[in-house]
Amino acid sequence: MTAFLVRSPGASGPGASPCGHSPDVREETAMHDHRKLGRELGLFDTDPLMGAGLPYWLPDGAVVRHTLEEYIRGAERRAGYQHVYSPVLGKRELYEISGHWSHYSEDMFPPMDLGGEQVVLRPSLCPHHALIYRSRAHSYRELPLRMAELGGMYRSELSGVLGGLTRVRAIQLNDAHIFCTVDQAADEARAALELIRQAYDALGIRSARYRLSLPGPGGKYVAAPEMWRRATGLLADVLDRSGVAYEAVEGEAAFYGPKIDVQIADGAGREATLSTVQIDFHQPERFDLHYIGPDGAKHRPVMVHRSIIGSVERAVAHLIELHGGAFPAWLAPTQLVVLPVSDDELPQAAGLVRRCIDQGLRAQLAGPEGGTLGARVRAARLVPYQAVIGAKEAADEQVALRLRDGRRLDARPAAEVLARIGALVDARSTELWDNASGT
Repeated sequence: MTAFLVRSPGASGPGASPCGHSPDVREETAMHDHRKLGRELGLFDTDPLMGAGLPYWLPDGAVVRHTLEEYIRGAERRAGYQHVYSPVLGKRELYEISGHWSHYSEDMFPPMDLGGEQVVLRPSLCPHHALIYRSRAHSYRELPLRMAELGGMYRSELSGVLGGLTRVRAIQLNDAHIFCTVDQAADEARAALELIRQAYDALGIRSARYRLSLPGPGGKYVAAPEMWRRATGLLADVLDRSGVAYEAVEGEAAFYGPKIDVQIADGAGREATLSTVQIDFHQPERFDLHYIGPDGAKHRPVMVHRSIIGSVERAVAHLIELHGGAFPAWLAPTQLVVLPVSDDELPQAAGLVRRCIDQGLRAQLAGPEGGTLGARVRAARLVPYQAVIGAKEAADEQVALRLRDGRRLDARPAAEVLARIGALVDARSTELWDNASGT
């Protein structure tokens, strides 16, 4: 089947991209490697004493990560998800029941002996969520029950495949599991695809293609032909009814079931999976999950796995490369930099920064000690908004706003500027300025 075309960052039209890159910035950053750029921008780094595949987040990177996580949590809450926390450790027996130990142990860290028991760093969140579901009795009236968590999991990746944020050993996963009836499973999977589409729109991400990932030859998959047939049929129907082009690819399924993978591509055309949707009949059976139906009898739920942005690490790596560090305004570590022309305007500039922070905007002061106005503008070229305050602006409580894409707006009241920026940030717009508001 026909796959989606890969579109380069800013490919939506001539001139500035949706996220406010100027053409020069876009050309300069389009092929940036996130491993280099992320360090140059002070987003993340590594240290040999922490170990390979275990990056740490610097303050600006932590802002990006926190903002992304809060966006996802909010989107999930609005979609009816309930959030939980679960431990990053589990007894080896837990993963024997789930099937991870027999099908996936080569990618898990070795067990640790603890008080006569063996515990393991979890490779996945789904067994923990199955136990949380099992801890309470459930009626069909409660279903679908949507359970979400931004939680840590761990993979024993070989050193040779580790790199930056894309392949790491400690993963923060945007994961969720929906416990539902068989009749509800397809609708829940379609709703997950719609959440993915909305998130990609807000982040400026373009999917490279959709893939229906199927089992391949060998013994790495659960031997249950009827289970595979049912799950595959449901996912194929979801894709068909969603109207997206996709390709069926063998050998890419999870060990317990098929999945829809949303593929992304970097500037060099290399593909990776970012988002997934899966329909699972295996783990509800392994954990003996059930709900009470309208007939008063026990019934087995279906478990729909879905991840909107996959791992936070891989999502941020892709966003760094996609935007070249010029993130959408709502995601940018610093959203507005205030530039007083001289020391005389410092009090007004500092006051504007405080107003921004009080209104929930991330703002910084770049005073004359940082060099000429031109030098400070160039240093802040990845910041979405630059508010210049000269003598006239200070006297009139106005700002002369410069946008990252090169546009300069006429001086206008500071309150008006902050209100418009705040509205665009709250809407998670990829536009830098509301065109209806004029220049």
